Amino acid sequence: MKTSTLLEFSLFGLTTVLFRRKKPILGTIIVTDRCNLHCKHCSVNNLTAIIHPYNQVKSEMEQLYAMGVRILFFCGGETFLWKDSGRTLRDLVKEAKEMGFRIVNIVTNGTQGLDLPEADLILLSLDGDKEHHNIIRGNTYDLIMRNIEQATSDNICLYMAVNQINKGCIRSVCDVARTQPNVRAVSFNFHTPYPDTRDLVLTREDKVACCAEIGQLMDEGYPIFNLRSAFPYIIDNNFPTPCYQCVVMENGELSTCGRCIHVPGLCDECGYFFAAEYALVFRGNLRVITEMLRTYTRYV
Repeated sequence: MKTSTLLEFSLFGLTTVLFRRKKPILGTIIVTDRCNLHCKHCSVNNLTAIIHPYNQVKSEMEQLYAMGVRILFFCGGETFLWKDSGRTLRDLVKEAKEMGFRIVNIVTNGTQGLDLPEADLILLSLDGDKEHHNIIRGNTYDLIMRNIEQATSDNICLYMAVNQINKGCIRSVCDVARTQPNVRAVSFNFHTPYPDTRDLVLTREDKVACCAEIGQLMDEGYPIFNLRSAFPYIIDNNFPTPCYQCVVMENGELSTCGRCIHVPGLCDECGYFFAAEYALVFRGNLRVITEMLRTYTRYV
């Protein structure tokens, strides 16, 4: 991370904490909900299968930038399926950089190739070892491994949603992050029980065990892009919700924190580590702030 970016984010954090501001810094644009997979834990794919046009996505970028957003995520569906009038996802990333966004990340299932060195991070969903990943996501593990090996940059961060199927695979995913040169780190979430996926949710005891294992792997030197100081809050879901510093734009509709925020009770069972970490940082939790500065300067 550039020093100027770190200073800008630090000033934003300081003023947010001191004046209790609700201004966003991180924004996500859903460029499409079209996806080539049908993962067991997902309830938002192919609801419309619409690929939003370039002019609309550019307008949404402009709106988020005007609001103060400087960290931008492109999300789906499957983001690499986005195309419009000869433009591809690469054009969106370049446009965002030229517009002034400091960090531009994309989220992908990794099946469409990973040639996007212009992105700061490519968050690639890998949900276990080969057996368990394929149970959740279909027969895609070998393809994803090939795409990782053939990637043109080391900007990949593995992204694992831990649930009842794959909770025993945390070390396996960390091993991939440690051994693959193009993978910078791994980031974990706990399954959030979206409609029709409650059978995958972890118990409190599961969360305690998973956080203990992740902490042990941190101690062993694995590259893990999460904040240990936030684990107790994540286990008991007692971090502030929603996180006002995060917003999502989907087809012109702006939501605070997440696109399913209107589902009754879902915030109380949120499993997104990033949401908890950001919420704690911007409420002034000094331990989380210190660890975030150290972790982000290492991996972003």
